[in-house]
Amino acid sequence: MSGAVGASGAARGRVALVTGASSGIGAAVAAALVARGYRVLGTSRDPEKVDRPVPGVEYLALDLTDDASVAACAAAAGDVDVLVNNAGESQNGPFEELPMDAVERVFRLNVFGAVRLTQLLLPGMRERGYGRVVMVGSMLASFPLAYRSSYVASKAAIKGFASAARREVAPYGVGMTTVEPGAIRTGISERRTQYIGDGSPFAAEYRTMLTALNSNEANGISPETVAATVVKAIEAVRPKPLYAVGSNAPLVFALRRLLPRTAAERLVARRHGLR
Repeated sequence: MSGAVGASGAARGRVALVTGASSGIGAAVAAALVARGYRVLGTSRDPEKVDRPVPGVEYLALDLTDDASVAACAAAAGDVDVLVNNAGESQNGPFEELPMDAVERVFRLNVFGAVRLTQLLLPGMRERGYGRVVMVGSMLASFPLAYRSSYVASKAAIKGFASAARREVAPYGVGMTTVEPGAIRTGISERRTQYIGDGSPFAAEYRTMLTALNSNEANGISPETVAATVVKAIEAVRPKPLYAVGSNAPLVFALRRLLPRTAAERLVARRHGLR
């Protein structure tokens, strides 16, 4: 396999920790890594309540909003070779109406918890001369969407950490990268937190965006497709800074390089019913 590590050999004996492995992308990534011979640790807030545990995955408790829980998870995991930071929250709402406690929570879940867990596991990777860290971001970090500002900002932040830290850890055999999925069929629309006030002046446009967003996700790529890209990033000899998958990623990233930023903004808005 050119430029990548095959399933046999390199994966044998490797330990992978996948956060948010009880459903969606996390469960798909965990299953894919088990199939490739990794010992896989998956996290959930409450492992005993995981409805459909992935066969072969050992579940650990993790609450990314709790520093003590993050530290306990890292200690319980031990020597980890591959970390996939996937767990997080999807959040909507007009910028003007977002409660600050909700903004702080989404950053703690999507950014600070993942950063701290990575900090705790990196020393072992560096000392052993091998490691892979994958931040599961969102294409919305590259193509921001109205009424999703807190989520977009959190995903842009985690990509920023990974992009800047890559050079620091690369000399020690550690690859750090971001995978940005587009629209995915995970049922996330049923779990997304939303904040919009009664009588909001943004209500009509917000509903338009939300209807299109839910439709795009219902017709999006499967979690397994995203998982295949995550595995590709993990097993690359030299992981790229960014992998994008779904939502016509090759085309839209090419267009973003060619078009003025305002034109790219309009394309994203129109895809979500906004004019």
